[in-house]
Amino acid sequence: MTEPTRGVERRARRDEQRARRRRVIRAALALAGAALLFIIGLSLGRALEDAPSPGGTQTLVRTLAPGTLPPVTRTVTVTTTP
Repeated sequence: MTEPTRGVERRARRDEQRARRRRVIRAALALAGAALLFIIGLSLGRALEDAPSPGGTQTLVRTLAPGTLPPVTRTVTVTTTP
């Protein structure tokens, strides 16, 4: 083999390796994108499923603290006859 032929072969082999590496990276990115899209869709589906239906009954429970009564300010006397 002559020197120019080896250079062309090396270049061709290097180009093939780069192309293969690009295909692997592209496939990995496509797979990661598909997985991300699936997770987003799954999350959105669960959020919509868990949401309450509009117009439903709403129950509100409150606890009232008892107030204090003011002291009695007048005296009443009751007299009975025996």
